[in-house]
Amino acid sequence: MAASHCPFLFLLLALALSAPALLRADGGGGQEARKTYIFRVDHRAKPSVFPTHAHWYASAAFASAAGPLEPLHVYDTVFHGFSASVPASRAEEMRRHPAVLAAFEDRVRQLHTTRSPQFMGLRARLGLWSLADYGSDVIVGVLDTGVWPERRSLSDRNLPPVPSRWRGGCDAGPGFPSSSCNKKLVGARFFSQGHDAHYGTAAVASNGSVEFMSPRDADGHGTHTATTAAGSVAYEASMEGYASGVAKGVAPKARVAAYKVCWKGAGCLDSDILAGFDRAVADGVDVISVSIGGGSGVTSPFYLDPIAIGSYGAVSRGVFVATSAGNEGPTAMSVTNLAPWLATVGAGTIDRNFPAEIVLGDGRRLSGVSLYSGKPLANSSLPLYYPGRSGGLSASLCMENSIDPSLVKGKIVICDRGSSPRVAKGMVVKEAGGAAMVLANGEANGEGLVGDAHVLAACSVGEKEGDALKAYAANASNPTATISFGGTVVGVKPAPVVASFSARGPNGLVPEILKPDFIAPGVNILAAWTGATGPTGLEGDARRTEFNILSGTSMACPHASGAAALLRSAHPGWSPAAIRSALMTTAIVVDNRAGPVGDEAEAGRAATPFDYGAGHIGLGKALDPGLVYDAGEDDYVAFMCSIGYEANAIEVVTHKPVSCPATNRKPSGSDLNYPSISVVLYGGNQSKTVIRTATNVGADASATYSARVQMASGGVSVSVKPEKLVFSPTAKKQSFAVTVVAPSAPPSAAPVYGYLVLSDGGGHDVRSPIVVTWLQPM
Repeated sequence: MAASHCPFLFLLLALALSAPALLRADGGGGQEARKTYIFRVDHRAKPSVFPTHAHWYASAAFASAAGPLEPLHVYDTVFHGFSASVPASRAEEMRRHPAVLAAFEDRVRQLHTTRSPQFMGLRARLGLWSLADYGSDVIVGVLDTGVWPERRSLSDRNLPPVPSRWRGGCDAGPGFPSSSCNKKLVGARFFSQGHDAHYGTAAVASNGSVEFMSPRDADGHGTHTATTAAGSVAYEASMEGYASGVAKGVAPKARVAAYKVCWKGAGCLDSDILAGFDRAVADGVDVISVSIGGGSGVTSPFYLDPIAIGSYGAVSRGVFVATSAGNEGPTAMSVTNLAPWLATVGAGTIDRNFPAEIVLGDGRRLSGVSLYSGKPLANSSLPLYYPGRSGGLSASLCMENSIDPSLVKGKIVICDRGSSPRVAKGMVVKEAGGAAMVLANGEANGEGLVGDAHVLAACSVGEKEGDALKAYAANASNPTATISFGGTVVGVKPAPVVASFSARGPNGLVPEILKPDFIAPGVNILAAWTGATGPTGLEGDARRTEFNILSGTSMACPHASGAAALLRSAHPGWSPAAIRSALMTTAIVVDNRAGPVGDEAEAGRAATPFDYGAGHIGLGKALDPGLVYDAGEDDYVAFMCSIGYEANAIEVVTHKPVSCPATNRKPSGSDLNYPSISVVLYGGNQSKTVIRTATNVGADASATYSARVQMASGGVSVSVKPEKLVFSPTAKKQSFAVTVVAPSAPPSAAPVYGYLVLSDGGGHDVRSPIVVTWLQPM
């Protein structure tokens, strides 16, 4: 230990020798309720007498009168510290321990629940797939619900040996021998300590559902996301006939390492997520995919957010991290996973749909979607019934035990979307004797539709069609209808469209950082599925399928992870920030009709950067973006200083000592070298300048790029100085200033959008969205 730590060493030894006398009893004989806390520890303070940090944490230095501390997890890679289940009073004492930098309570997070690679611009034996050998030398770590290893999408056929740098392992457990891993599934681990402390060990299957205390996936979500990112080629794939064809991940030769941190029906504990990050980076993954978040409105500062902390530790070691933006759209400011060092991925549609049609007794035809694959309706016309007309809110939502079987038997039942899973409503109707169901969107979901593999004949309709259907059921003397199912349709236009459920900006924590970063395919995505449950995930669904079709930003995130794997393979020297920059500056903002990308939540409305960030991932140009906006640890530390974090709070994230230098120029979060530009004007301040630095990664070391800016109406002007960036073999980086001048505007003024393009005239157009907003000063 360095000499500067000697006094601290003696203090810690004194604490270790006298801990029982210094610390109060543990909650009065164990009567106080326990909770799990995550403790960030200054790892440099460990006395040399302890061989490891685990020995130190278990010693008298961290003990109480009730006995030694019993850590659930010990973190030593992306984070230094431990988690433990202790009473609140004990946690408060631990916060005052001289080596403890921070402590926060464990929280439960939720999962954000193959044509899509081609839709992003990938083509067999061409471009990024070819040059990156489909990602064969890259390892993608997936933090999720585990994996079902027997699926064809995890076959290692024709794969070369596992990269020699891989340090991971295959944790054996019930139903999961260590032989489950292969050259494709190179690692599989599970983390249940946080879950067990929160729910109790017996709670793993207390609801009667199947679960495995091993990396085996009982839920299906983890298998789906892993194979979306890196699934092997599987021929004759479909979900009960829907989306039939060849299934493959975005990086079909990349290796998969599964880290089970989420448990069926129980969510994901922060302490287990952090343990997954820690182990994945230690094992040697290149990319981490995290389709998990805290939900809308969860805006903990980065130093209290384990996903932000874990991802920083990963990124600082060169690991790219992709996260899902959340499914709370189209509500403004609903986006989650906001740290600027990770990629935040929203969801868009692809050009494939699964149409259904409702034919009313009066001859009208209403359009919907469905993945129902059972027998068609026996009768050409059935009675139509809406339980919400007389049964109240619960009945309108078709909640469990809310509808009268005598009123719905043999009828098509209209159920409002919300409050319970879409497929669960179908089970309620089926168990009550209903013949079919129509799931109607309300205002919250608008016209956004996703297909579901319902347990009875059913389809979903948008808000307008739902309103028309309910009006017909209320006013017709003898309302009748039938439903027909149209299978799979490709070439749908327009596409992409921002999914209605995809979480939206602005960034509720740091509005100067635009989130989400981009969108990727996240609606009706086909990928491998668990063998433990049916396609609906319901206990009463006895069907078993090799593949399933799901929607959510959970499905979009692994598309970005797979894309990052391909770019890492093609450009092994690029940083995580450079990879994200390539994906952002080459993203597309026009659909397959050459019009602006639209918003599914509001027909006819063009989406904005608050909806899609930089746009929809388009991998046709990401391999050769021309310029990238790079960033590293020093940049992120300066950013955290600029948003007012104290040095000790920043150290919780970086686990390194930091200092925030004094400066004459007031720093701003907008100055982070980010590929997008978000300018926030406070009060009367109507002019702002931000700095960006571009790095030339093109084949031509001598290149000149000219700046072009276009802004929407609103009186905002944007200038760039210098207007031309000249690169050479000795000048690979060039900085420039972007100055925004805006008229005085009230706080309620609508944001103004635009973009900056740096073009070399030879095919490289480096595009950055610009957003200008007005806020009242705090």
